[in-house]
Amino acid sequence: MARWVRRRDPTGRVLVIPNQTRGVLGRYGITREEAGRAAWAIDHDGKRWEGAGAVNRTLHEIGGGWSALAGPYRIGPVAALEEAAYRWFARNRAALHHLGVRPECDEAESNCEQATG
Repeated sequence: MARWVRRRDPTGRVLVIPNQTRGVLGRYGITREEAGRAAWAIDHDGKRWEGAGAVNRTLHEIGGGWSALAGPYRIGPVAALEEAAYRWFARNRAALHHLGVRPECDEAESNCEQATG
């Protein structure tokens, strides 16, 4: 997802940071459990979005046609459906690696910490 956002955000409005990056969770006040559960978006004022809300906030910030895709999230039933779909995806993302999804932290040049058990 991080690479996808960067490719579509040529103005750099959105800072995308893998949650495994050294020190990032402490800097933004997110626990390891919260980071493992969902993506997060935090604006300059400290307002926080989790899961599908974070995805929609990111689409809104990228702008253009992507912003239009975020609009329906403001409708309660649509938001509930998107949150359910996001939770399914988050639970099953490891199984989706066969589709070519490669975590950014698997790249040799990443600044990610190794997960601790």
